[in-house]
Amino acid sequence: MDRSFVIAQISDLHLDGSGRLLATIETLTAALRERMAAFADVADRILLITGDLVNEPTPRALDEALAVIASLRQTGLFTDIQAVAGNHDVKRPGQRNGRYDVYDYLHLPRTSKSVYYRQAGLDLVLLDSNGASLTTLADGTFDERAYHAMVARSARLSVELAGTTGSTGRADYFEPMDNLVRVLALHHHPLPQATGEGKRFLGVPDEPLMYLAAPATFLEAATSLNVTMVLHGHRHVEGLTRYSIPDPRASRSSGEEFWRTIYVLSCPSSTGQGGDDAGFNIIHFGPASEARRLEHRFTIARYSRPRNDGGFRPLDSNLPGGSISLPVGRDLSRDPAIQSAIEIASCTSLKRDQVLQLVRRLLSRPAFYDDSEQSWTDGLYTYLVTSHTFADLEGRFARSASMADVAVLAEVRALLRQLIGQSADMLGIDSATLDELRADRLVNRDDLSRRWPMLPRAAVDVTGRGHQRLQRLRDLDDQVKRLGLDLGLGGPMSSQGRGELR
Repeated sequence: MDRSFVIAQISDLHLDGSGRLLATIETLTAALRERMAAFADVADRILLITGDLVNEPTPRALDEALAVIASLRQTGLFTDIQAVAGNHDVKRPGQRNGRYDVYDYLHLPRTSKSVYYRQAGLDLVLLDSNGASLTTLADGTFDERAYHAMVARSARLSVELAGTTGSTGRADYFEPMDNLVRVLALHHHPLPQATGEGKRFLGVPDEPLMYLAAPATFLEAATSLNVTMVLHGHRHVEGLTRYSIPDPRASRSSGEEFWRTIYVLSCPSSTGQGGDDAGFNIIHFGPASEARRLEHRFTIARYSRPRNDGGFRPLDSNLPGGSISLPVGRDLSRDPAIQSAIEIASCTSLKRDQVLQLVRRLLSRPAFYDDSEQSWTDGLYTYLVTSHTFADLEGRFARSASMADVAVLAEVRALLRQLIGQSADMLGIDSATLDELRADRLVNRDDLSRRWPMLPRAAVDVTGRGHQRLQRLRDLDDQVKRLGLDLGLGGPMSSQGRGELR
């Protein structure tokens, strides 16, 4: 299955508990229902609210926000709903009538939260930016010490981001971090934006007061952690910006790989607060059908409703399809073993026909055939990830499988272990390092290619070792025949099979 997801972004609802905006919410819901109809078959459909759910965190307003979220959930349009807090969602200490904890009331992240959608390979990172924006200084009563404290709090967003995603991945990731699509959501925008220029706050231009106090530090962290897109609200204006930033992990200072692209997308108030134009965004990530090779793109459709007049219309109606298509710039196609592992994890048990389909997918790859283009490094990677997935397959299938089928799967894993050992030996990998590779479920093909040469080590009978590998593959073929599969492993790969893989 192609990895794909949809995020419907709404923002700055400013509910006040009076019910005056409920008709507006109904109009918004109807527009979302109409626009989401095209994505009914997408597995992950996420509603994201980027802050200021309420105008002031009173019990009545918070109850109304809970009711609105519940009504949106009941539409069945979305498989998940996530939100971050905005500055209006937090009562300032000097205000009367007590202080209500919006974070506990609406279960919003106090600092940061990472939500992993394994089917899509999406890591959605939610950051609370309320302590990192200059908006709290807008009354003009701040000194240099207060400003530096604000910058320090803003810089801590970078620490929160790094702590949430981790440097080595999490246990529930099914793939290396470089293969994730990481989208970051917060309320305040990280850098000034031209859209909405001229808006004023307390009688002065608002732009210097509306973004993070340490934007460069924040963007540097987002770049190093492979963030692809940032979604935010706050200013009640639309905006889309592309930043090309030097990649701190790049091995050279020229070429496309030196640059890391981050898209920053703003969402207006979805209820048209304060007489502003209302709006929402639909972000679809998926393969580009017109591409000659498998590529993935973001397709962004922005919708606007001018000053509470009529319904929502495409903001970019001058473009084909009324949407913006953005290249991701990375190859995000999945190895069949990773996709199989995700499907296995979603099942409590497996039937025999499911197992046969998975085995066919796992073994119908060049590394299991007499392929002269296959390097020992590529073979090692394929055998490692296939071995991990076969272990999952055995665990799920053992509950309902016959003794004969369980024995076949055990033999397949033993032969995979031999293929792994032979490939590692050809590349000069010592036993301790090999043990580490066997234990690493997130082994990365590119990392292997960087660490070991594509050619075998010196003083090795390459031809003889090649014949040994083919014999093990034919032994593997004999085992899967016992399952009723005729894959022709160890022989030439059919042109049809090669075309399907590409």
